[in-house]
This record gives sequence, C-alpha cells and structure tokens, in this order.
Amino acid sequence: TAALAATRLDRVVLSTEDPAIARLGEELGLEVPFLRPADLAGDATPMLAVVQDALDALDGARPYDAVCLLQPTSPFRPTGLVDRCIEVFESSGADAVATMVPVPPEHNPHWVYVADADGHLRLATGEPEPLGRRQDLPAAFHRDGSVYVFSAAGVRAGHPYGERIEAVVQDP
Repeated sequence: TAALAATRLDRVVLSTEDPAIARLGEELGLEVPFLRPADLAGDATPMLAVVQDALDALDGARPYDAVCLLQPTSPFRPTGLVDRCIEVFESSGADAVATMVPVPPEHNPHWVYVADADGHLRLATGEPEPLGRRQDLPAAFHRDGSVYVFSAAGVRAGHPYGERIEAVVQDP
C-alpha cells in the first residue's frame, strides 16, 4: 500500500516468480509485466540481481533513471516515506538514498571489534585505539531495509549505492 499511495512513483511493479503471488499483486493494483526467472527466486539470491533483472525487463519501453526498491521483508512503512526518500534522492544529487536508523553508542563502529582471518580482534574502523568517551563518537547509522532509491545507472553497473548515499533517518 505504501507504493500505491506514493505520488512520486511512475510505476509500481511487482517482481515474483510465483503466478499466485503475481495474480494477488495484480488484484491489489500492482503491475506484473513479467515473471522473475526461477534462478533469481532463491533464498540466497542477491537483491541486486533481482533489481537488474526487473530493469532489463522494463527498459524496453523506456529507460529508467532511478529505481525505488521496497523489500517485502520490511512491510510496514509510514505514509509519505516513499515520497520523502524520492524527494531526498532528487534534491541531494546522491547516487542512492536509504532509510536508516541510528546505531546506539554501544554498537558504534568505533567501539565494535571484528575478528580477522586469524581470529584476532581489531576495531571495525581499523583505528588502533577505540574512542574513549561516548560523547566523542560520530553519529552512525544502519540500513533498516524499508526503502531504497538507486540510480538506475548504478544498478546496471552493479554498484547501486555509488559513491554518495544519503539517509532518511527513521525512529527505531
């Protein structure tokens, strides 16, 4: 419903390999102009391949300059969020926009350690020492998976996030 309520989308297309889901999508008002190939419907299929496939299937009519991805794993979106993300994409000049939530201080990369190939721990930032005070931590965010807007050129090239990503920060 968030996609259908958005005013800034040219089309709302459902990508699925399942004919029953395709019929339901059409009943709900979504376009289903193709069925996704079965090899792009597995649990381990990267989303980039699915979006590239959709662009390939849709570009024949007219090439698209941007793609808004709404993953089914994040079904609850506030009214207006899709339009807000598109506005930020258009006004910022970013290569991509994603909804994100703030990372709490205890999970900030300046305090998080990761194991290297030998099992030794190092700071996620690569710095030799952690920042000492919470007040010195830079703001950090992580994608919440709700809305993505990508340049179609970046998707086609296999680099959907590009060099500059902007966030629409959500309340966790």
